[in-house]
Amino acid sequence: MEDRRRPPPRQRTYKSGTLVFNRAGGVTGIVRNLSETGAMLEVETVIGIPDEFTLLIEVDHFRRECQVVWRRPTRLGVRFM
Repeated sequence: MEDRRRPPPRQRTYKSGTLVFNRAGGVTGIVRNLSETGAMLEVETVIGIPDEFTLLIEVDHFRRECQVVWRRPTRLGVRFM
């Protein structure tokens, strides 16, 4: 299958990340691919996840503000703001 996204291409990954969107914490998920401009995230469910949140990947000291571009039942495509 051909990747039709604009460059830069995303690199496959499998890292734990946290979607932070309220004071009480957030949702833990898996970062499935990552680029300079966005990512695909896998979560238990997208229900309750807002259109904008902060993505934290603690092992890499990575923190980015995100905007949801697309949603599936257990996956989100985001771009970094």
